[in-house]
Amino acid sequence: MAKEKRFNIDERSGMGLTTEAVVIVDNETGVNYLFVRSGYGGGLTPLLDAKGNVVVTR
Repeated sequence: MAKEKRFNIDERSGMGLTTEAVVIVDNETGVNYLFVRSGYGGGLTPLLDAKGNVVVTR
């Protein structure tokens, strides 16, 4: 029986030659994360809604 992957890439968006934004979903908790890569750097943060709450999908 194959083990389900912990993380899924929900959306990917290119923003130029070396910049990319990716929404990653944790399949265990449902929390959405935003990962932005630009050149040799990048950052990861929980995705927030307009009220400042963490976005959770199930």
